[in-house]
Amino acid sequence: MKKAYIFVFGGSSTLLLSIFMLVVLPRLQMGVVQNEGVSVQEPYTDEQALGRRIYIEYGCIYCHSQQVRDPVAGADESFGWGRASVPSDYIHDQPHLMGTSRTGPDLSNVGSRQPSAEWHHLHLYDPRMLVDWSIMPRHAFLYEKTQGEQPSESALKVPNSEDEWIIPSQEAEALVAYLLSLKRDQEPPTAGEADEQ
Repeated sequence: MKKAYIFVFGGSSTLLLSIFMLVVLPRLQMGVVQNEGVSVQEPYTDEQALGRRIYIEYGCIYCHSQQVRDPVAGADESFGWGRASVPSDYIHDQPHLMGTSRTGPDLSNVGSRQPSAEWHHLHLYDPRMLVDWSIMPRHAFLYEKTQGEQPSESALKVPNSEDEWIIPSQEAEALVAYLLSLKRDQEPPTAGEADEQ
C-alpha cells in the first residue's frame, strides 16, 4: 500500500491522456476547420433545415448513412457514392447525421446522384414503384392522392396509372429539398485556397 500513489497516478494519467486524445484534440481540430471556413458546403435554407428536422424525426438516419468511407476502409467509391467524406462536409450539421447502419444506400451525395425532385417524391410515396427490391417503408401519408385531371401545378402523376396524382405536403417538399441539398461530392478547398478567397 506504500506505493498506491503510483497506481493512482498511472490510472489518472492514462484516463486524462485518453480524454485528451479522443475528445479534446478532435474537438480542437474541428474548431480550426469551422473557424477557417474551409468548406464548399452552403448553409441550409429554411426549407432545407425543416426537411433535415423531418429526416431526423422520421428516423431516416437509422437506415441511411451520410458518410462515404475512405477507399482503404470500404467499397463506397465503387458504389458511385463519391469521394470520401471530410470533416468540412459537416460544417453546418448540428447534430451530425453520419449514421451507423446502411440498410439503404448512403445519402451524402444523393442530391448529385439523383437531382430529380419528382423522382424523390415518387420514391418517398412508394419506393417499390421505382426500385422494386427496396425495403424502405412508404411515406404515402406525406401526400394527398387524387384522380382525374392534374389538380395543381405541384401534383405528380403516378407512373403506370391513367389519372392518379399525388400532391406533396409541405413536409414532403421540405424533405425533398433537404435530400437535394446533399451534394457533398465537390473537393473542398485547401487552407491556402480558402485564405485567397
